[in-house]
Amino acid sequence: MGKVKARIKTSFGEIVVEGENPEEILKMLENFPENFMEKTSDLVSTKFVPTAAIQLKGVIEFTTEGPVLVTGERLTHYEAVGLILYASEGRKNTSAHVKRLLESSGIRSMVPARLNEMTKRGQVFKPDPSRPEFKLTVQGERWIEDEVLARLRGKMS
Repeated sequence: MGKVKARIKTSFGEIVVEGENPEEILKMLENFPENFMEKTSDLVSTKFVPTAAIQLKGVIEFTTEGPVLVTGERLTHYEAVGLILYASEGRKNTSAHVKRLLESSGIRSMVPARLNEMTKRGQVFKPDPSRPEFKLTVQGERWIEDEVLARLRGKMS
């Protein structure tokens, strides 16, 4: 039998694990350090922040308060919340801070309700249930990149 590969798509790229058989791959995955994905994602996102800033030009402006929406395009409240989280450090933020950033952007929204609905849709989650922070899921990041930003870029060009 040939080698077995498992391709794991992540927010920062793809991890490929290769072994002689499925059991070997499972053993390798079990040996990954705790929080490996989160730490790797955070490290990659901090190293490539300039790229993100370029990608968000005309949509988000980075202020001392945090990311603020500057696009003139109409956004749903879900898209606005998603973009703020996408541009936030580590792709996470608290409901109260997202609400303040949206207000600075000229958008009034019931942020806790939107975050609750986005959780049900699989777009955000609470990395630590004891803390008030919400974080975009990989699915949420793809939604922002492939749908929201793609639509906004199409209208800006």
